[in-house]
Amino acid sequence: MGRWNYLTVGGLAALIEAAIYVAGIAYFLVILDFASVTGALQQVELFVANETSLSAMYLLIYVVFGIVLVALVLALHERLAAGAPMLMRATTAFGLIWAGLVIASGMVATLATGVVVNLYSTDPTQATTVWLAVSPVIDGLGGGNEIVGGLWTLLVSVVALRTRALHRLVNYFGLVVGAAGILSAIPALGEIGGGIFGLTQIVWFVALGVLLLRAGRHEASAYLREE
Repeated sequence: MGRWNYLTVGGLAALIEAAIYVAGIAYFLVILDFASVTGALQQVELFVANETSLSAMYLLIYVVFGIVLVALVLALHERLAAGAPMLMRATTAFGLIWAGLVIASGMVATLATGVVVNLYSTDPTQATTVWLAVSPVIDGLGGGNEIVGGLWTLLVSVVALRTRALHRLVNYFGLVVGAAGILSAIPALGEIGGGIFGLTQIVWFVALGVLLLRAGRHEASAYLREE
């Protein structure tokens, strides 16, 4: 695979990540109106009424997101590693760990939803108890705080600033995004930090995708001229 090719793949991956974020927000906040559901029993009832679409969305926002994230993490590693090899190795490690946690969270969420829905038909109380036990696991792996994703975003931005790669404004913006993700690990700031991280990372992913695609086209043109 040529140099220009991985940049194109990375750019497309970043744009896909942004689109998945938007799809998840639209589904949970607009279609399901999940924010208005307060009790665990109400959540379970919502799962029962929307089992198929909910399972599909969990696969999209967790499993597919994590798989695509691997491509983006590796593309950024290739793009930035030459200027700061040691720091970029650590950055890539956090990115791959984040991808693994997100995928694991999605697999647990999908399986747990099926179990809860099946239990609800015979014992709604037990179904609610199971969900109360499993939901912290899902949140702990990839939905409750964004410290690992925040660290990765922050470190990517630090490396890009040090190596003068990407765009300076995008890199500074990435520092803000990463800091918000890290702050989400603090209980008092979890909801605010997580919300800011999710919304601002959409913008960061789009900007990153555009930059990588432009770099990919530039590399492709240079490669063709050499041929």
